[in-house]
Amino acid sequence: MDRIFSKIVSFNQSGLGGCLIRLILFGIFLATIGLGWLLHGLLVVLAVTLTLLVISWFVFSWWLKRKIVESACPACNYEFMGFTGKKCTCPNCRESLVVEGGKFKRLSSIGAIDVQIVDVADN
Repeated sequence: MDRIFSKIVSFNQSGLGGCLIRLILFGIFLATIGLGWLLHGLLVVLAVTLTLLVISWFVFSWWLKRKIVESACPACNYEFMGFTGKKCTCPNCRESLVVEGGKFKRLSSIGAIDVQIVDVADN
């Protein structure tokens, strides 16, 4: 008997084991004094809370996958992430961009002409 008690005490002194033993003893105490319904209520609240946390995690990750786009800047080809439909600035060349169709597009000011420069080598 003394040997079993010493093992329980040594397990009780560890972090998680001690907390678990205290919770089990508290549950047994509540059940013996007729408050088992309180223990069941606490377990239901714990289960609902954990379920809501897991569901909210999956919803948040689904939302992020829909809203975040990783693409290259059309001006400097630097790859970074942005939100769909939002204006952003390239962290490399500071070009103003917007995400449309899963890619970054330049925001041109009124009257500006967007040109592409082609380098022609002299022969």
